[in-house]
Amino acid sequence: MTKPQKDNLFILIRSLTKSEKRQFKLYIGRLGVNEDSKFLLLFKVMEKLKLYNEQAILKEGFVKKQQLSNLKAHLYKQILISLRLNPSHQNLRIQLREQLDFATILYHKGLYKQSLKILDKAKAQAITNQEKNIAYEIVELEKVVESQYITRSLSNRADELTVQAKMLSRQNLIASKLSNLSLQLYGLFLKTGYVKNDTEYQNVTNYFNKRMPKFELKELGFREKLWLYKSYLWYSFLVQDFKSCYKYSKKWVDLFYDNEPMIRLNPVFFLRGYQYLLEALFFVKHHKKFKTVLSELEQIVLKSWFPRDENIDGLVFLYVYSNKINLHFIQGTFKEGLPLINEVVAGLKTHSDQVDEHHVMVFYYKIASLYFGTEDYVNAIKYLSKIINNKSLQMREDLLCFSRILNLVAHYEAGEDYELDRLIKNTYKFLIKMEDLYAVQREMVAFLRKLVDIYPHQLKAAFKSLLQKLLTYENHPYERRAFLYLDIISWLESKIENKSTADIIREKFTKLT
Repeated sequence: MTKPQKDNLFILIRSLTKSEKRQFKLYIGRLGVNEDSKFLLLFKVMEKLKLYNEQAILKEGFVKKQQLSNLKAHLYKQILISLRLNPSHQNLRIQLREQLDFATILYHKGLYKQSLKILDKAKAQAITNQEKNIAYEIVELEKVVESQYITRSLSNRADELTVQAKMLSRQNLIASKLSNLSLQLYGLFLKTGYVKNDTEYQNVTNYFNKRMPKFELKELGFREKLWLYKSYLWYSFLVQDFKSCYKYSKKWVDLFYDNEPMIRLNPVFFLRGYQYLLEALFFVKHHKKFKTVLSELEQIVLKSWFPRDENIDGLVFLYVYSNKINLHFIQGTFKEGLPLINEVVAGLKTHSDQVDEHHVMVFYYKIASLYFGTEDYVNAIKYLSKIINNKSLQMREDLLCFSRILNLVAHYEAGEDYELDRLIKNTYKFLIKMEDLYAVQREMVAFLRKLVDIYPHQLKAAFKSLLQKLLTYENHPYERRAFLYLDIISWLESKIENKSTADIIREKFTKLT
């Protein structure tokens, strides 16, 4: 089956709301000459398409194939201009940029005093709202305008602007270095996952320390602190220091509550802070706090003042449903979590343009784990196959590896022994490509390989033997992460005690609470 063509213009048009489409048509129709223009005809045709189809567009006869690319580019630009004028998209950054543009126009007309007045007001607003990159641009333009607009106070003004420029430049440099470090650590995490041994730990620590800029904490504003906490958070995740993950994700969220206007200005970072806080609480097994924080997140995104757009709606879906499923994993309430699956599948379809493929695969792994917990191994295998057969996914080797391990266990539980030999060989081939494996992964594959030759009356002893081996890794600084992907210990205990995995996890949860 061929994949449907993806086209940026078509995706943009599909993302428009009814009011945005109406505004675009009004914007285009402000001049009568545009009413029958080719780009408006193209918009009307593409608006009706369910899937992008270039042949259907060309059949309309108003554009030739060689002209279509330029016409699409023009329409794309006109839609963006219309969206920029839409009040729902008028955020602070756009307003500040607009003021900077107005001041530049006035300067080129020789209206220096008017230009400086706009710049001064915009600069104060930018600094108040931590928009220091724009503030620096404004100061640089002020310096240019002041050099043309001669007044008696120029010497004092020059000193004032020079000090402001130096301060903003220094803060922007720190923020840039911290944001670079945060992004590099995140990229490392997506590629390799968590550190697996002392060598990797030392390499990541040296990498982190070498790139951490020197600064005084008191000179950092909101933005610089945000990037600082993000950098420490990603370092803590990589080295599996989950208590530090909790510490810095909590600082991240608290930073927003200490600067509440920033929640409206930076809702994406605010939501991500909550996501990492929930992830850290899940890892440190602070279940009561996890439930409270998840409830907080669900409530705050429903507030009337909380910003909403397609991107934010996609993130809210991603973070809320991911952690709703995690709550069922914590409590062992797999059966009660099954109704979420249809909601997640529908949500992935609705937010297909906002949720990237990696996060789709993470959802599939969680869905497979839910089915596994209810002993529906056929559906577990179905969703694991979607991950294993995805040849385009080039990240998170640990996720791909554990998908294969869980797939082996699911096939064994489903009684599909005839598939085990082939699957074990394929899994080995995949694992060989990985530079370092968790000891837990090696033990599991070796165990499953032996299962084919074990007699039924020897099974319980074999499960007990594997359990004793794995228990030695449960609190290991590098190996313990494996049990968060796949609760093998609870599965083994269920086989030994003749109970369901869900019952074992529920009993543990009851003891903890």
